[in-house]
Amino acid sequence: MDRDSIQLINTAIIKSKENRLESSYEDRLGEVCSRPAMKALSTAISELSDEQSISRDQAAVILIDTVKELEKIWDDYVMMEGISNLKTILKGSNQRQ
Repeated sequence: MDRDSIQLINTAIIKSKENRLESSYEDRLGEVCSRPAMKALSTAISELSDEQSISRDQAAVILIDTVKELEKIWDDYVMMEGISNLKTILKGSNQRQ
């Protein structure tokens, strides 16, 4: 793949992210906060707070940190899978040349 193609692809990725960010933060926040999952999170915060004898603030931070950690693990896993696949593709490409 030539440098121009790589730059074009990277630019397209960045622009696609930019388009998603342009929507109103207030609208997005309101929509997310009205989901049933938020009520479930609130319940989980209360239960963890009671179970661990900690404040609701501490329980909320622990829950969010746990979800973030899980997300990071899966992001890393997906990235490593992608890198592995790219290496396989590049090996095949180099062998054909």
